[in-house]
Order: sequence, then C-alpha cells, then structure tokens
Amino acid sequence: MDIAGFASVRLGHSDLVVRPVGLGCMGMSQFYGEADDCESVDTIRSAIDLGVNFLDTSDVYGAADIGKAEKVRGFGHNERLIAAAIRGRRAEIVLATKFGAKVDDGGTGVIIDGRPEYVRAACEASLRRLNTDVIDLYYCHRLDPNVPIEDTVGAMAELVSAGKIRAIGLSEVGADLIRRAHAVHPVTALQSEYSLWERRVEQGITATCRELGITLVPFSPLGRSALTGTVQPGDTFASNDFRATNPRFSATNLATNLEPVAVLKDLAAAKGCRPGQLALAWLLSQPLDVVPIPGTKRVEHVRENLAATTVAISADESAYLSKVFAPGRIVGERYTADHARSIAD
Repeated sequence: MDIAGFASVRLGHSDLVVRPVGLGCMGMSQFYGEADDCESVDTIRSAIDLGVNFLDTSDVYGAADIGKAEKVRGFGHNERLIAAAIRGRRAEIVLATKFGAKVDDGGTGVIIDGRPEYVRAACEASLRRLNTDVIDLYYCHRLDPNVPIEDTVGAMAELVSAGKIRAIGLSEVGADLIRRAHAVHPVTALQSEYSLWERRVEQGITATCRELGITLVPFSPLGRSALTGTVQPGDTFASNDFRATNPRFSATNLATNLEPVAVLKDLAAAKGCRPGQLALAWLLSQPLDVVPIPGTKRVEHVRENLAATTVAISADESAYLSKVFAPGRIVGERYTADHARSIAD
C-alpha cells in the first residue's frame, strides 16, 4: 500500500508502478499565467519528497504563444525544467513525455507530425533534454490525420525494442483508434481529459480501456481549477491564461457551470475536506485504473491534491456527484475550434 493506504497502480500491462496521484507539469511552462522556474523546480522536488513518483510533461510545453500575449519559453522548456528538478533522483520517478505537436517551420504555430521518422527524431531529442537514457511512458500527444495510426505506433514499438522507451501511451483518441493502436503494440495508458467537469470519455472510451487493460490518466482532473471552489462567477483571466478564451469560462457559461460546483462545495464541507479533494476522490472511485495528474506550480497544492487519497467516498456519494454533474450539465466546448482540430475520434 502507498499514499494514505491506496495501493500503487500498475500502468496497463507494463512494469511501471505509480502512486495514485501524479503531477502534471505543463503549467510550469505555459497556459496558466506566469511561472517561476525556481519555484517550479522546488515544487517538483517537494512533490517527490511527499511521495509523488509520476511526472507528466511534453516536448511542446513552453512553445505555445496564447494570442501573442504569453512569453514563449521555447520548445522543450518543460522537459529541461524537469531534468533539472530530478537530477540525482531519476530512479525515483516514472517519467512520461509526449511527441507529435511541434512548431512549424515559420515559428507561427503548432502542427502535428506522426511520421515514423519524426517519432524517432523526437524521442532522441526528448532523451537529450530530459538527460535520461530511457523514457518510461512515451505518448503520442496528438494523432497526425495524414499518417495511419499503425505507422506511428509501429515506430513507437521500435523504440520499445531499442530500449529507448518502456511503454506506449496515446492522448485524446477515441475507442476505434485505441483498438487499432493496441493491435500493433499494447497501449499502456490513455491520457484524456476526465473529471466531474468533463465526462465524455465515459461514452465508450472508459469501457475500451477496461477491456484492454489500459490505465486512464486524466488531465485537468480539477476542471482547470473550477472544481477547487476557487473560481467565482464573473471571474476574468489574464491574457496569458488559457481560460481567458476557453468557452467554458466565458461569462455566461461560467455562471451556469459553477452551479453544480456549489453542490460539490457543500458536500465537501460536510465531509471536512476541500472541493478539489472530493472531486479527485470521485475520480479515484471509478471502476477502472485511473491515475489523475493534477497540474500545479505550488507545493501547497501538491499537498492538498495528495490528501485527496484520504477522503472516503461512498458509492452513494459517488453516484450523487455523478448525477449532479451529469454529462451535458457543463455547457460550452472544452476547447476553442482551433484547439479542437487536433483531437482524433
């Protein structure tokens, strides 16, 4: 047993074993306002001290420029940041990174590349930036619509055989594509958005993961902070914050979307925990292997998220929250049209 009595989770059919809550590191490089590299490194190191052993990054984190308002830290920034944070502690970590999204030749935007030759080149570059000999879990970040998934996953399988990566993951793909990929090489993990705030993966994807023995790794498990109870109706966000243009956080949609959060807050108060902890406890109670990776830049939030494993949630309470946040209850698309184009069904 591990954190607060929760059994560690074996990722898929791999030999990778992680604790029940990981750490998403994207926000340390982009999308959620300014971040301080020194604080981020300290947060990662403190998270490891607290028991976190599953870190999530991508080669592209740091490369995006939100509306030309965010300082571009550069392609690979987040990987280099993690390399600095885990220096001397690599053996303690299950390290996950991703490939597939890259900056176009003109430096004006992000494009998707799933060609086998790019898979190999991207892996070598990530290995250098992460200062490691092997990547534990390597995700295809987004599928290239111009390359058959069998070709992309075939190249990933070659990396497994070569000892460059230990396990294969996919991100944001539907059930049919999961099956096609799994037929080429066992898929260890699927990373998709999943929370009380976003439940579309329950429409066939979670069942496919259960059937094939694939671990689900939910990103944004706290609804981009909406489920923490800290977001209020009428809140606005800085221009370098992803939520400033996210449809679910528009003034009208946000007011509607926070109504069920009020119920979550009341139940959390009655149970003596925080709303975000109860939201994570709901995820951990789902009938499949789930390892959420809440992102944060601050160690106090890491502590709070880990304490979610101490929150006891009954089957009735889980069902109640599922009903309160019934699919369709949260209004607005989860991405803008430009972001959504890269998601494969």
